[in-house]
Amino acid sequence: MNIAQVNLLSPDVPAGGAGAMALADHEMLEIVFFRAVPRRNVRRLAKDAMARFGSFADVVAASPQRLNEVEGMTSDAIAQLKFVEAAVHRFTRGAVKKRLPLGSWSEVVDYCRVVMAFEHRETFRVLFLDKRNCLIADEVQGVGTVDEAPIYPREVIRRALELAATAIVLVHNHPSGDPTPSPQDVRVTLDIIAIANPLGMAVHDHIIVSREGHASLRHLQLI
Repeated sequence: MNIAQVNLLSPDVPAGGAGAMALADHEMLEIVFFRAVPRRNVRRLAKDAMARFGSFADVVAASPQRLNEVEGMTSDAIAQLKFVEAAVHRFTRGAVKKRLPLGSWSEVVDYCRVVMAFEHRETFRVLFLDKRNCLIADEVQGVGTVDEAPIYPREVIRRALELAATAIVLVHNHPSGDPTPSPQDVRVTLDIIAIANPLGMAVHDHIIVSREGHASLRHLQLI
């Protein structure tokens, strides 16, 4: 593929009208790198990045420190990848807000996987909803280590009261790739429910996302 000649807006490039969606992961990376590292053959860089991280999404989500480990990687290429990551998050957040109220559980899961599944540290966030299940706020409440994130039940409810939320969805990621809830995940969720219920506040779910999938404590009948 000649990157310089690819026009992603053209209806017939590539593959009979499929446009950018028809590009393989390494071809997408070539386009990203071509804009950041002009006048260089970026195919090797794209393939080396794919070999190290496994997919386009994993490359985009990788930390700058890990990206620097790829031979030939430049600061401009890393900056371009981080721009792509930020653009995806902003687009997804905007798309979710336009589809509110959050009537589809699958939409919530898709959104959470985009913004959290490829994080390298556990991150705990809360979606605060009003009585029509419209999103009031989406806030990160804690960032931890590779296998633990701080969760403070009273702080979650305090913030919900500040926002006049009537329902919340708890979300965190498992960087290990296994979304199976831990006993601690269940315990802290029950603690939050115990504080929320007397206040008339619903805890719709606690969703765990990872590279390999997701788990819902509600669907697993753990809450």
